Amino acid sequence: MAIEVRIPTILRTYTDGEKAVNGAGANLAELITDLESRHPGIEARLIDDKGELRRFVNVYLNDEDVRFLSGISTELGDGDQVTILPAVAGGAR
Repeated sequence: MAIEVRIPTILRTYTDGEKAVNGAGANLAELITDLESRHPGIEARLIDDKGELRRFVNVYLNDEDVRFLSGISTELGDGDQVTILPAVAGGAR
């Protein structure tokens, strides 16, 4: 099973500068564990102490926000694309 994971610039230090990496897992939690095994340190940037996605990290499965699916338990399939995006805050007054 191959899942393409798009990595934001801020996390590319964990993937040797790669914009996208392949991963595997039946659900998002397993995918993140798989990514951690090949890119140590990335999991701590995505998952909080409770085992949930960090508040300021957005993850999309084929353009669908996983928070509106099943969160960390969202099921994945071969050929899926997962995009990790840091939340953006702020703006001009």
